[in-house]
Order: sequence, then structure tokens, then C-alpha cells
Amino acid sequence: MAKSLRSKWKRKMRAEKRKKYAPKELARLKQALSLDKKGEVVMTDMQEIATVVSAEEIKEKAMGDDGKMDMDSKRNKKTLLDEHGQYPGWMSQRQAKKLKGKRMAKKGIQRKKKKGIAW
Repeated sequence: MAKSLRSKWKRKMRAEKRKKYAPKELARLKQALSLDKKGEVVMTDMQEIATVVSAEEIKEKAMGDDGKMDMDSKRNKKTLLDEHGQYPGWMSQRQAKKLKGKRMAKKGIQRKKKKGIAW
């Protein structure tokens, strides 16, 4: 693939464009990674946009966590319903309808057994 004249021309022109913009891109990268006297990255512009957190703080937070996910303990593991009767967000409507049908079928069978006459 990519042997046509058009693709060769496009590849050639992209290479020339890379050559043309390489010095400007290199200057922008150096400016973005400009270091102050201590050897740390200057983050004054970045602090205006977002909160800057040091690597040590992130590592401490990671060490404090045991690696467990926040699980919704109020969700029934068998039916996947929460305390409000809602299915999880990742479950499709078709799958939820199928599970509801199974639940209702089981309820129907149990009720019929209870209504039977005992001899």
C-alpha cells in the first residue's frame, strides 16, 4: 500500500513541513521545560490553570491506599440492585430487563406454590 504518486507526494510534503517547523517546535519544547536555578520546572503559568501536586504527595497518597476499589456495599451481589432498586450504570437496558424477567419469574413460581391447597 501507499505506493501511489499522491501518497508519495503527501509523504514528501509532510517531511518538508516537519523540517520547516522543527526549530519552532524545539524552541516551544525548551520553553515548556525551562528549568529555574534549582533544576525544578517552573510551574507559575501552570498553577493559574490547574492545581500542581508534587510527586511525593502522590506517592504518599498511593501508599496510604491499599489498592482496593470503592465498592458500593449497599448493592445486592446476586441481583445487582442498589438500595433504590436501580441497576448499575454500566449495565445495558436489555440486560437489566432480562434480569428483571428472571426475578419476576422466580417470584411468580414461589407465590403459586404458597397458594396451593395442603391435603
